[in-house]
Amino acid sequence: MEMKTPLYDRHTALGARMVPFAGWLMPERYALGVIGEHMAVRSAAGMFDVSHMGEVFISGPGALDSLQRLFTNDFTKMRDGQIRYTVMCNDAGGILDDMLVCRVRQDRYLVVVNACNRQADVEWMQEHLGEGAVLEDVSDQTAQIAVQGPAAAALVAGLADSASRGRLPSARYTFAEDISIAGTPCLVSRTGYTGEDGFELYCEPGRVGALWDALLGRGAVPCGLGARDTLRLEAAMPLYGHEMDQSITPLETGLSFAVKLKKGDFIGKNALLAAGPPARARVGVKVTGRGIARENYDIYLDGAHIGKTTSGTHCPYLGYAAAMALVKAGTPEGTAVTVDIRGRTTEAVIAPLPLYTRSSQGRQGA
Repeated sequence: MEMKTPLYDRHTALGARMVPFAGWLMPERYALGVIGEHMAVRSAAGMFDVSHMGEVFISGPGALDSLQRLFTNDFTKMRDGQIRYTVMCNDAGGILDDMLVCRVRQDRYLVVVNACNRQADVEWMQEHLGEGAVLEDVSDQTAQIAVQGPAAAALVAGLADSASRGRLPSARYTFAEDISIAGTPCLVSRTGYTGEDGFELYCEPGRVGALWDALLGRGAVPCGLGARDTLRLEAAMPLYGHEMDQSITPLETGLSFAVKLKKGDFIGKNALLAAGPPARARVGVKVTGRGIARENYDIYLDGAHIGKTTSGTHCPYLGYAAAMALVKAGTPEGTAVTVDIRGRTTEAVIAPLPLYTRSSQGRQGA
């Protein structure tokens, strides 16, 4: 039986269509619809219930050494209040998950993991923790709301008390603890999964309902999984099970910025080095013909198979169908290709990623 977040009753009261996702019943869309929710995030502020995500603390004098061994990024120069994106690999260099690592202090880190991998991640990390490190899974004691869009910062600041307003994180990939938002104590991070500015608010499950209500009252548009997926695809943010899995390395899927091969040993490093330059690469695909290229569709160049789509949809803000794909490395941007959509080929072109950035606003359909 699927689990319910603390906001389940509020979702149903708002008329959300609830669907199973990663072991949870989550809102797929509300009455406004996916396109309306998507455009609200691009133009104003939307909010998402992301209480299904997992949160783990790794603490102790051996915490940093454990992070260095478990994850591909380098955490040695992190400051308190800083967040770093990273990947966790298996011994073969395949991706077990991607995650955010938040430095609370030198001997304490918060690790945010994907809902679908929470249990497996916790077991893997626990098994590979070094001496002097302790893992605490606080997922069940943590709720989370993401507030995203150009109006998100002002909206959240308007709900912060005077003492907290000046402590809201101003830089991307930073966070602050003990911030009061609408009277609710929160850990607030300047992060998101939409390509927009915004915050992710972590609080106790028993208090997240009042926080949701306050955000709703200030005009935040409730958004579901459908808009979350179209937004992240436009912004070229990979999703586990699509652009990442245990058969895909972080170097293949464009995450080399989070892989520090020059640091000390980490799980999967030897395999990544032994594999050499990746034979495939993650790219954008803009459909120029008819149809929508969804996941796992074959891509051809001059009749030769060069790869498959990993995610695809109609992009509401951009105004055209697009996808991400893993294709033969070195395929140039602008290359005309064909995509097999359920037995029918359609024209497309290899496009640069991300498809959307905040600086591209106003160029819908370009």
